[in-house]
Amino acid sequence: MEATKRFDSVTQYNDHMGVETLHPLVSVIDFDVLESIQHVKRYMGIYAVFLKNIKCGNMRYGCEHYDYEEGTLVFVSPGQVYGIEDNGAFIKPSGKALVFHSDMIHGTALGQNMKNYTFFSYEVNEALHLSKRERSVIIDCFDRIAFELERDIDNHSKTLIVSYIELLLNHAMRFYDRQFITRKHVNTGILGRFEKLMDEYYSSKEPQVMGLPSVGYCADRLHLSANYFGDLVKKETGKTAQEYIQVKVIDQAKGRILDYSKSISEISYELGFKYPSHFTRLFKQKTGQTPNEYRMMN
Repeated sequence: MEATKRFDSVTQYNDHMGVETLHPLVSVIDFDVLESIQHVKRYMGIYAVFLKNIKCGNMRYGCEHYDYEEGTLVFVSPGQVYGIEDNGAFIKPSGKALVFHSDMIHGTALGQNMKNYTFFSYEVNEALHLSKRERSVIIDCFDRIAFELERDIDNHSKTLIVSYIELLLNHAMRFYDRQFITRKHVNTGILGRFEKLMDEYYSSKEPQVMGLPSVGYCADRLHLSANYFGDLVKKETGKTAQEYIQVKVIDQAKGRILDYSKSISEISYELGFKYPSHFTRLFKQKTGQTPNEYRMMN
């Protein structure tokens, strides 16, 4: 899996897979009817949703490994590079694929809301693991799109196809929420690692050099994408990742404010604030008191 092959259109992808193009902007592929294929490293200029019946090698998505197994959904967004590490072997694939160009959903409600389907943009992610019932729901969505593609294109084709794509993605969103819940212990472990990360960060001199810890910094140190980290924190705490980090910064601040040997300005710089006024504003926003008022009250 050395050279990278570009797929900027649905037709290019269909030609590579050896299937007929029924619509220039969207395609459903049944891998079970295809011959064995040799995987290549792919740059995708189109959206892709893969339903994997078998695991056919280790997948790399961007620069990281992507966790997927048999019976899972894998999502790839435009601009991403992915491929299967199989040492150039020919593999008999099994499953389905939905590929569609952004032009297909341009100007639609789905096009405006694609940013909400964050599972497309995870740089480091795990696939969506489906139950038997969930799998049947997803297959039904694939089949509905395929049915429309096999008909002659008319004035209703785009509306129906886009609505079925949106239905599939909404089901995926629901099933991902379920996956977050069923893996709560894993998520809790990640939050524990985040707590430790914050403690280590503020036990070092990094705040004075790097400033306040950002969502991107925390996610990177936890080997997660910012989107995945943000979703996990929101599911577990009800707060955005930025709000959660701010809570931890304020916790650090409360302990330091009670050290009367340091001024509020000194403490703000130690915490990574560029200006003491920014620290005072955030502290009052979160606690209802200024740092000096908190110090006097305690």
